[in-house]
Amino acid sequence: MFFNIFNKKPLLNPATTEWLFETFAWAIENFGTYTFYQDTILVTPTHKHFPLKIEQLHEYEIALKTLEMVKKYAMIQNWPCELVVQEPDVELQLAETLIIESPTAGTAGTFSHSEGKYVITYNPKILKNSENMVATFAHELAHYLSYNSPLPPLGREYLEHATDLLAVYMGFGVFLANTAFSFQQYNNVYSQGWTVCNQGYLSQYELTYALAIFCTLKDISNPEVEKHLKKSLCSFYKKAVKEISDKSDIDRLKSINKGMKDVRLLSH
Repeated sequence: MFFNIFNKKPLLNPATTEWLFETFAWAIENFGTYTFYQDTILVTPTHKHFPLKIEQLHEYEIALKTLEMVKKYAMIQNWPCELVVQEPDVELQLAETLIIESPTAGTAGTFSHSEGKYVITYNPKILKNSENMVATFAHELAHYLSYNSPLPPLGREYLEHATDLLAVYMGFGVFLANTAFSFQQYNNVYSQGWTVCNQGYLSQYELTYALAIFCTLKDISNPEVEKHLKKSLCSFYKKAVKEISDKSDIDRLKSINKGMKDVRLLSH
């Protein structure tokens, strides 16, 4: 049709957008609506939500207290788990004054369960960036929340991607979107180099779109999000909110029973 030339190009691949909505429905249907609508907040990288005085703490204490706060906002503060630090990554020195930090040297975090014990490990490098640390712990706690739950849309192959989205559902979308991609230069007296980091499994734009779904469901205004979101993502975020508001998919999510019992309210 002639009028198709005026149709706006979708922000993401239609199959990706469909998967994001289907997986958000999976999250709501499997982990409940009551807590999501009544108690879940948009957690932000502010002193209000993370009032840590890190100068008074050792590195492990910083990680442990951050994990405890992330558990609180995820509303699983009473779920037991052990926090273990991984061995540090090895830096690759290419020349006397040039060091490149490998972005794939080690995982930012892991979640495991064995013999009734739940364990989260973390790479000590995430302490260099508090948003990375929160995003990592949110992802691993999303694994905890979804442990023994039905597989997400597209199955086990996309379990890690769905876990990223589940962390957005838990309120940590700003952190995951902000830290999904970074390209930074560093230098000191002894070395200089570049760090290119892709953290997480969904792209920064897929996570920003998922964040827009979350905020549309929660009636959170654009300015409230934009002041915490990476500047390079703000324009995409506003377009995502507009696109989502015109989709029937968002109405389907809103129609899911808001009284569904949340697994987080059950004893663990």
